[in-house]
Amino acid sequence: MVRTYIGKMKGTRVERTPPCWRDALWSWVGAFLGIAGVGWLSAQSLQTHSLLMVGSFGASSVLLYAAPESPLAQPRNVLFGSMLSALVGVLSWQLLGETWLAAAVAVSTAILAMQLTHTLHPPGGAAALIAVIGSDELHALGWGYVLFPIAVGCLLMLTIAVLINNLARHRRYPQHWW
Repeated sequence: MVRTYIGKMKGTRVERTPPCWRDALWSWVGAFLGIAGVGWLSAQSLQTHSLLMVGSFGASSVLLYAAPESPLAQPRNVLFGSMLSALVGVLSWQLLGETWLAAAVAVSTAILAMQLTHTLHPPGGAAALIAVIGSDELHALGWGYVLFPIAVGCLLMLTIAVLINNLARHRRYPQHWW
């Protein structure tokens, strides 16, 4: 039994095909435009602070532009997984404050909620965590954090993902909307 358990940790050999520079370039263009769009929108709406630019958007960019075929990168997951996680994060912060316990509750509960609603999006865990450990300015947003920056940023990046990913002949995004 122990040998089987340890044996699972060895993994298996993976055969990788050479990377396609065209695919990588499309991913770069999408990520650049997505993050640039979020940054520009943030600069237009909040002159003093780039609050719209949250760390979870970097991780969402990897999925949206470099792995658009992933189930975790589909619009339902990106938007609703992120918003649900942000809600959980704000609630955790309001109930438990800016503590390690609130952070643990926020991330673990966000994962549970996303799994139960079929909206799993790994950057959602970051959105929940940011709601707890964010700045005073972010905490001042309260429930508004769910809509701005999370929902607005996700919608902007999703729009760019639909436009950019479908320019490449071999890409199709989304695989499904709902």
